[in-house]
Amino acid sequence: MAPRHQRNLTRRKMLFALGGAAVAVPAIATVAPYALASQDGTSASDSLPVTVVNNSGSFANTSVHVYVVGNLDGKQVRLTPDGTVAPIALSDNGADGFTDYAIPLSASNTKLSLPYMSGRIYVSLGDKLKFKAVTDGNGNAALQYPAGWVASDPNYGILHDCAEFTYNAAGMFCNTTMVDMFSVPMSIRLTGDKDQTTGTLRDGGRAAAFAAVKQVGDFARLVVDDTRIIAPGHGLDAGLFATDYFAPYIDEVWSTYTGKDLKVTTNAGTFTGRVRGDRLTFDGPASVSFAKPSTRDVLFCDGNLAAPNDGTTGPVAAVLGAGFNRSTLISDTAQPSTDPATFYQGDLTNHYAKAIHAATKDGKAYGFAFDDVADFASYIQDTQPTGFTLTLSPF
Repeated sequence: MAPRHQRNLTRRKMLFALGGAAVAVPAIATVAPYALASQDGTSASDSLPVTVVNNSGSFANTSVHVYVVGNLDGKQVRLTPDGTVAPIALSDNGADGFTDYAIPLSASNTKLSLPYMSGRIYVSLGDKLKFKAVTDGNGNAALQYPAGWVASDPNYGILHDCAEFTYNAAGMFCNTTMVDMFSVPMSIRLTGDKDQTTGTLRDGGRAAAFAAVKQVGDFARLVVDDTRIIAPGHGLDAGLFATDYFAPYIDEVWSTYTGKDLKVTTNAGTFTGRVRGDRLTFDGPASVSFAKPSTRDVLFCDGNLAAPNDGTTGPVAAVLGAGFNRSTLISDTAQPSTDPATFYQGDLTNHYAKAIHAATKDGKAYGFAFDDVADFASYIQDTQPTGFTLTLSPF
């Protein structure tokens, strides 16, 4: 199976960059569309057993609140405790102005039934999350999702995190995510054609990640007490991270490839690029070109590194985004780099992504939007799923 960056891309866009704003869809990975149904023509069942396991060791079941929210047929919906899908409604807001969509844990292993939908499974520990039902720009009911990287967000002080999924007739496609922030240690397991688990932290991994980020001066302010680490892109928007952090490395990349070729291989073939004028321009299966990105573009894999779903520019942009974050673009002229021992070397790198990858048992994490390049993301899929388990692991 080819790496995801070599397929048609339907990547996340940072819809929460201005966190707290009403949005029509959550910033989920939308990972299903490239996957195919199984070869024998069968499809996934339209109801998937889901188990939520509380192995946190720090929070009783009564202090764990689960939310399954997302999208179905273009509308925002939520999962009720009995496994039915209910539309978001303005009338769901209570006297405090917020909905209560929490699904309580009934036992250490709480069973749910997931119908076809795409979205997020949020978990909050201690207090419940404050989701607010609002009217979006099209006049439909929508949710304001938690933005734990925004100090004014009503959920800022609440310990919470989420996993992402798309479940449809093609199968189950899911990941743990640290693209926005890292807070609650959790793993996901998917059974079906295979038995797969990802996201599991090493013993002491959470504390190690917090400590590693805190000791790097440029990243230290991203650590919010013992609650979360804010991803550097959101930290930049909040004034907690330097807007020019990657500038020296970006300039060095542009200087390096003024005089020699950079090769990027995707499913469409191999692209050969050089800086011509002020743009990194590639020839090959198609002509694609990129203006010099900013630090924000690198961290969000957006702006001058935006990846359209076109099969050519998009995959090349994804590989470049990964190379910048992993700091491999100068050391390896053939991208994508696939040896994790070469990632995050030197002082100028994405130390946030480095820390959370080091914290996981399988070395996989979603530390930035295109961390799936060369399959280093905490992502799993199955076209014949039989069960999904979300486990809160020890802090």
